[in-house]
Amino acid sequence: MREALKSRKFELKNLDCANCAAKIEKDLNNQEGLQDAVVDFATLSLHVKSSNVAQVVAAVSASEPNIEVVVKSDRVGWAEQTEPVHGKIPRKELVGLVAAILLLLSHLVLASWFHQNKLAYLEFIIVLSAYLLAGFNVLLAAGKTIRRKEFFDENVLMVIATVGALAIQAYSEAVGVMVFYKIGELLQNRAVDGSRRSIGALLAARPEKATLKTNAGFRETVPGSVAIGETILIRPGEKIPLDGEVLTGTSHVDTSALTGESVPVSVAPGEDVMAGQVNQTAALTVRVTRRFEESSIAKVMELVENATARKARTEKFITKFARYYTPAVVVIAAMIACVPPLFIADASFNTWIYRALVLLVISCPCALVISIPLGYFAGIGLASRRGILVKGSNFIDALANVKTVVFDKTGTLTQGVFNVSEITPLNGYSENQVLEFAAAAEAQSNHPIALSILAAFSQSGLHLESQHISGHENLAGRGVRARYQNREILVGNDRLLHSEAVDHDRCNFDGTVVHVAVDNQYAGYIIIGDQIRPEAKSTVETLKKNGIVKVVMLTGDNNCAAEYVSKQLKLDEFYSDLLPEDKVRVFEEIQAQSHAGDRIAFVGDGINDAPVIARTDVGIAMGGLGSDAAIETADVVLMQDSPKKVAEAISIAQITRRIVWQNICLAFLIKGFFILMGSLGMASMWEAVFADMGTALVAVVNSTRILRMRS
Repeated sequence: MREALKSRKFELKNLDCANCAAKIEKDLNNQEGLQDAVVDFATLSLHVKSSNVAQVVAAVSASEPNIEVVVKSDRVGWAEQTEPVHGKIPRKELVGLVAAILLLLSHLVLASWFHQNKLAYLEFIIVLSAYLLAGFNVLLAAGKTIRRKEFFDENVLMVIATVGALAIQAYSEAVGVMVFYKIGELLQNRAVDGSRRSIGALLAARPEKATLKTNAGFRETVPGSVAIGETILIRPGEKIPLDGEVLTGTSHVDTSALTGESVPVSVAPGEDVMAGQVNQTAALTVRVTRRFEESSIAKVMELVENATARKARTEKFITKFARYYTPAVVVIAAMIACVPPLFIADASFNTWIYRALVLLVISCPCALVISIPLGYFAGIGLASRRGILVKGSNFIDALANVKTVVFDKTGTLTQGVFNVSEITPLNGYSENQVLEFAAAAEAQSNHPIALSILAAFSQSGLHLESQHISGHENLAGRGVRARYQNREILVGNDRLLHSEAVDHDRCNFDGTVVHVAVDNQYAGYIIIGDQIRPEAKSTVETLKKNGIVKVVMLTGDNNCAAEYVSKQLKLDEFYSDLLPEDKVRVFEEIQAQSHAGDRIAFVGDGINDAPVIARTDVGIAMGGLGSDAAIETADVVLMQDSPKKVAEAISIAQITRRIVWQNICLAFLIKGFFILMGSLGMASMWEAVFADMGTALVAVVNSTRILRMRS
């Protein structure tokens, strides 16, 4: 029986070439038994579906023999598994490069003296020494590529161009190209390493130890060995190692590693804390509620390190484009070298070969192949640092194209904290009776409105005879039915009263209303208050400034309550009195009205709104870190209960896409210009190497500046 394919993650050590990364990805996807291979040069990681590890290792080795493949655990974060990157240039390479530069300078100074004294052999020895010192690694890599009968990576192109320059005695250009190519490569690697360190710093929030309470006292252990229900001690200044409930102690915790917000949050007994937060002011004892692999920080690490496995269409296009672009330029260079001398009178082979070599130097697509994935990687990193988990580069593009944002109301635009603000009894019932009947019907519910009624009943000092509650029935989208003290109780919205034919004289209320009926007689109503979030209005304004055309609200609440919120926030549209299935239908209507190419985002809690989140272009779960349903369903997870993070996520996506397109335009314009100049003989190899490596460096630095943005 054939073994099922399983998603696996690997670290690729010694991978220092973006083209090599693209080649490995292509070779693995063409091999039988391997599927969905994605190589991310920014994180040096490989994601692939395979039936066994050995096949993946063998496939990578066959594609690039010098790459070391390391299996990554499903449970451990990228930052811990990847060796620390220091961003330093290796000493041997630095010494060789300095020696090559000195030899190149000596040749430039003494070139005419060599010619006057007929010391061509000494000149060639100096040139060849400088060439080998600067280009040894390039020559070695090119040799490996040629042995595999592949001829179109940047190493081979650089060797062809520089060896050709040596052959036509353009010594200074040959050595200069190799020297500056090496300098550019080292600077480029350092810039890429810097972005990796930024992401590594984010993932370094992983707690390393836990202080476990035992019968013999406290002892230190690794978080992964602590079981649910055990008690741990967190001292001031320590990272909270596992999700749990505070048993003793009152303190402030720094949540910035998870939410991106630096303002400390107060915690007390009975409140929850999350792994990755930092305890600040006082010792806490915490009862563990989740194992480490299911904790908040583990989810964050897993989402961040897996995000780059979902590539944007732009990334995929550039990878495919580079596959055809380089061979095409090589063919054009060969034609430039051979055709004009054969058909143009007095045309020199040396002149046209030199022009062709200039073209080869310019043709390397490094600026595109490296900077574009790095730009998306940096965008995902910045979002993660701000408490916004984007599940893939493809969702960065989708967010950037969002023109309509649809919000759920309760807990999203409003605080979702309900309080009983008014009880109005009718038909001879008292306030206490209405509240007692409502509490009896809602006794088995954990809905926020039910909890607010139960809290009000508890605070009133009344006693609920729970043994007399029976026949509890949830009426989806309407309310609940139950029997209490041998009487049938109905508690719910206006739709419930109409469906059960309960006579009442008022349907519309300026707020959330819960109707109560006893034995089919209307007993009164309870007004539930839910305040609009303070930042909701500014969020809508920011979305409009960022190019969002329409902001819509969907809610199961009554029309009056929905209209009030809509007017306060100046929304474009709202839909009220919606059942869960109605939300999907209304959302599809909104989707049908949108323009082709425009994207729609839906913002909800990730649990009740899962059907709509799954249907939308970009599903955003707000404050859903603790919810497995939110993590699984949503495309973007906001770790803070604040709608302002929606605007921030869209803004980061727009900035990321803008920088990616800046790099694409920059690379095409500069390379196109110098290809034209080189073909016309108006650009030398010096300009060519500066154009090639300079463009790559500018593009890489432009990509990594995303990570340095503060807000």
